[in-house]
Amino acid sequence: MRLLLLLIPLLAVFAMVSGQDDYCFGKDSDRTQTRQFSSKTAYQIVKGTNIDKQYQVPGCEPKKMWIFHRHGTRLSKASDIKKSTRLEELRDAIVKNYRVLRQKPEENPLCLEDLIAIQMWKWNSSITPDIEEHLTSQGYDDLRGTAKLYQRYYPSVLPKPFNDTYYQFRHTDTQRTTESFKAFAEGLFGENNGAHPVDIPDRDLLLRPYDYCTSYKENNYKGEGSEYYKYKQSALWNNTKADISRRLGFLYTLEEEDIKLMFDMCRYEQAWQVDRTSVWCGAFLPEEVTVFEYAEDLKYYYGSGYGFEENSRLNCRVVQDMLTHLNNPVSPHVVAYFGHSTGLQTLLTALGINKDDIALRADNYNSLTNRRWKTSIMDPFAANFVAVKYSCPAALEKEKVVFFLNQDAVQLDWCSVGLCNWADVQEKYKHIADANCDEYYCRSGSQTLIVQSLTLVLAAIVYLMH
Repeated sequence: MRLLLLLIPLLAVFAMVSGQDDYCFGKDSDRTQTRQFSSKTAYQIVKGTNIDKQYQVPGCEPKKMWIFHRHGTRLSKASDIKKSTRLEELRDAIVKNYRVLRQKPEENPLCLEDLIAIQMWKWNSSITPDIEEHLTSQGYDDLRGTAKLYQRYYPSVLPKPFNDTYYQFRHTDTQRTTESFKAFAEGLFGENNGAHPVDIPDRDLLLRPYDYCTSYKENNYKGEGSEYYKYKQSALWNNTKADISRRLGFLYTLEEEDIKLMFDMCRYEQAWQVDRTSVWCGAFLPEEVTVFEYAEDLKYYYGSGYGFEENSRLNCRVVQDMLTHLNNPVSPHVVAYFGHSTGLQTLLTALGINKDDIALRADNYNSLTNRRWKTSIMDPFAANFVAVKYSCPAALEKEKVVFFLNQDAVQLDWCSVGLCNWADVQEKYKHIADANCDEYYCRSGSQTLIVQSLTLVLAAIVYLMH
């Protein structure tokens, strides 16, 4: 009897452990990994929730607003759309692995719900290569929604109707930013509002400076020898690929291109329809998504962030534009630009936002789980950086600024809980405000101008000689 009494607790523990289910995406109500899809993260999943407490500044009145808005959720590139048939092949192979070949792994197999969901998946045939990277309906809602939200908190700064003296809008020359602007305007002014942007120059050095800097393009941010490249040669990365392949019933490690295709489909579909889940997300355990997220963060850290000093110089003109507009007491009172991921990330880098004390490297994944440079939070679809300037007549410092990133006040160590003195802002970024952007923003910029000038001179000499 005494032996039985001793065995009962052990049997109970065994029953509890053996009864635990393997991870099942279809049953997971939290799905925290959907917040970790880097620049393909859905805005609605990661947007800030504290703006109610952060937008009010006692004794101060908001006067001006400057906005840099990334486009909303878009479709994938044509090259990925064309791979939809490969996804169908992978779908069929996974189902065959489980149902025909009986290659279900002993550890971390797909649950029945996830397997059935993958089996039922079909590509949306209306998504064709000719509409690559177009804004989706969710993307349109993203921008319309952010406009309504900021107008709700700042009605005096964002009045209706549209006034082309009070407002200044501009977007890049793409369908997704054009439609994002239209959605934002609709959110502010309603349909048929008459809002229009300023003309796009032939060389858009304000919103796409990275297109015109040769030395920036030559930075090795993901090629052989880069931290991104080294990370993807690591044991962690290769073991993760092997684990994913085994989870899907394969007896060999899938090609990285196939794993990336499934992961990208997971990210895109989650962003295209926020209220639904992508069946392909079931192929990845939460900890595997974290490994992928770090790879993306490494790529962007060196591609648009603090990995290369030049990245902090690229948005010289945009920073100058922000400082100039906020400092000018006259119209336009609201300036809103609609651009891209690289533009937003290099802007944040220029301003010193979310800079880690330790550089991201291939070998410090484990020690940087709480890093500041997390593109999932910084740069989801529809990411937005908003600067609001306040007038504070009774305060010692009569002008103040709050910077918002995705509806959360930016915490800078030289500001008071997100509230910055305007004089401190000007001093902090004086080196950019006083710079000659033609020379400052790109180390090859002045050289390019010299080469162009010499080319013109030589052409003129040749012409005169003939």
